[in-house]
Amino acid sequence: MGGGGALFAPSINPHRAGEIFISSDMTGVYHTLDYGRSWTMLPFYVMEGNRHSFVRFTSDPRVIYALSLPVAPLGPSHIIKSNSAGRTWDAPVTTPGDPGNAHDLLVDGAGIERVLYADTQRLYLSSDGGRTYSEVYATPWTQGFAVAGAHFAGRDIYVGTSDGILVSHDSGQHFAFELNDGIPASESIVSLAAAQRAGTTRFFAVTYRNQDKDGQRITPDPSGDKYALFAGIYRLTLGESGWTRVGTDFPATQKLSMVAMSPHDPELAYVAGADRTGDQNPAAVLSPIVLKTGDGGRSWRQVFLTVGNANVATGWSGTHGDKDWDWGEYALGLAVSPSDAGRVVLSDLGFVHVTEDGGRHWHQAYVDPRDENPAGRDTPKSKPYHGCGLQQTSCWWLTWGGPRTLFASFTDISSVFSRDGGESWTRDSKNGLADNTTYHVVVQPTTGVWYGATSSVHDLYQSPYLRDASIDGGKGTVVTSSDRGAHWRVAYDFHHPVIWLALDPNQPNLLYASVVNSKAGGIYRLDLAHLGQPAAPLPAPPRTHGHPYNLHVLHDGSLVASYSGHQAGDTRVFMDRSGVFWLPPGGAAWQDRSAAEMHYWTKDLVVDPRNQDQWYVGVFTHDAGALGGLYRTSDRGLNWHKIADNYRVESCAIDPRNPRRMYMTTQGEGLWLTENLDEEHPDFHQVREYPFQQPMRVFWNPFDQHEVWTVSFGGGMHLARE
Repeated sequence: MGGGGALFAPSINPHRAGEIFISSDMTGVYHTLDYGRSWTMLPFYVMEGNRHSFVRFTSDPRVIYALSLPVAPLGPSHIIKSNSAGRTWDAPVTTPGDPGNAHDLLVDGAGIERVLYADTQRLYLSSDGGRTYSEVYATPWTQGFAVAGAHFAGRDIYVGTSDGILVSHDSGQHFAFELNDGIPASESIVSLAAAQRAGTTRFFAVTYRNQDKDGQRITPDPSGDKYALFAGIYRLTLGESGWTRVGTDFPATQKLSMVAMSPHDPELAYVAGADRTGDQNPAAVLSPIVLKTGDGGRSWRQVFLTVGNANVATGWSGTHGDKDWDWGEYALGLAVSPSDAGRVVLSDLGFVHVTEDGGRHWHQAYVDPRDENPAGRDTPKSKPYHGCGLQQTSCWWLTWGGPRTLFASFTDISSVFSRDGGESWTRDSKNGLADNTTYHVVVQPTTGVWYGATSSVHDLYQSPYLRDASIDGGKGTVVTSSDRGAHWRVAYDFHHPVIWLALDPNQPNLLYASVVNSKAGGIYRLDLAHLGQPAAPLPAPPRTHGHPYNLHVLHDGSLVASYSGHQAGDTRVFMDRSGVFWLPPGGAAWQDRSAAEMHYWTKDLVVDPRNQDQWYVGVFTHDAGALGGLYRTSDRGLNWHKIADNYRVESCAIDPRNPRRMYMTTQGEGLWLTENLDEEHPDFHQVREYPFQQPMRVFWNPFDQHEVWTVSFGGGMHLARE
């Protein structure tokens, strides 16, 4: 089931009414041909998404431009182009400016040749379909500028920026600031839309205060999450002396961040942002908001009516649902079809909603439409939903409770639960899980009781969550379930994030927990028969400072653990605190069994189920050195051999049916497979059918080993049959 990750940059094809592209900041780019009823993900090696990954249509349905923002090691951000209506994206095109610093892409919707591209400092124009560019503007501000939108009208080009309106009257040969009267100097345009018909050209603009509490001007990324800076909505009709502020009677709780129009109707515009009524009234729910004008901005009315789901058919988020409207919270994307002003797409922190009738009726576009809840009624809790392909959330672990029962450990939405083998899923807000993330689950073999690791801090040991400043304030627990993951209760509160659990195969009532905190973190032992007793901390391995990750209890009673990356305080500097450590049976001190490459950012440690002396470890590169890869030891870490040299390796999994087959998961390079694992130098090849750039782990269904499941960091779950 979809929902849970932020979505940006929607765009509607003017030539094909049901076609939409939308991007996630988790790198997925999603595509629908039936107006959100079903979605597919573009393969990451074609295009990767983020906040600025726009897809731009032209007058020729075959010619489309897009902005791909890949993560390392796939190279810098760049423009891609299709001459085949999106079937292939290999048309020749170049990308000017600062490599890796792309921030906007705009095209002339009435032609196919003119392209505007911006990095944080400069604006470029191409008049030959992206083959060559000229620099047309450079901001004087060291922190950069934002591009708010553009309007092409023959030889006239209007570009809204946070520095002002740039205008060219000679097809882009010269630009100068014009049309800026009426907007106070203390405000900057962050969103601009325009339409032209019967000799009337009208612009609408949304402005932010261009200084925040720290005195900084608008950055190159004035996203919808900066709605608190909202200053006003302005209208300008060409021929008038300057901008006029409109919508001055809006409640102070309505904070707007973007405007969109169809280019042929100057009377009609939509604005979107956040309704912050909840800031003034704790009983009220915060929610995305859309307002519409049909008379050129003289009057506005709210058309996305979230109170009681008045005109919105919902999925699992809505009034009184598993998540209320405050989960989506504010608009992050707004698009109007260039050929039909009644077709509008709205995206937010978790969801997509669409209308085909100008906002009279809205439908969710993140679960199968067969499961949609009718408008005007409360959204039910604990209802199962089928997915529709829009999955932009991070998943960490899968646990089977039976042939048809699955529990998936998620970030943000905490978990989902299936009783039909993964065909449908419940995001159960009443299942007892209160923390943001469930990371890992183990099953006690004699009692069948499940134990889970939870945390208020998401994305642990990914790039933004290595610093003490982002982790040390977090909370976490060990939770337990007696009904195979349907309901949970807290078994032990560590008051710090818990990321991993391990049961002792020789003493099943001993549970070990990896607790993350720079001062109090480490590996703790719990006696499941006496959970009221304090957890016993194990001694800290050498060099480490409270960032344990995987832990395995071997058959001989020894322990092996990985410790992951650590950045002290609020710095971005990696400390020499990561690696692999072994504690002999009954030992009092850990032995450092790390290869030199593991000292800074070690990820999963996998023990070969057929040979516990053989371990595999994924390592991330953290600087220019070639540290990343998959490492193998056959003597419990005394000697290591790199068997794959990928930039960043997350984990691996050996096929239980064939010990020569192994899947390897990476960041940035997708899923890999070898079928000669027993060789000294196995041959890994990329699984091109897997579309997402960062799978996390691979699982075989224990009840049907022809089913192979992957969970990912921001791309949901995928299933293949082998």
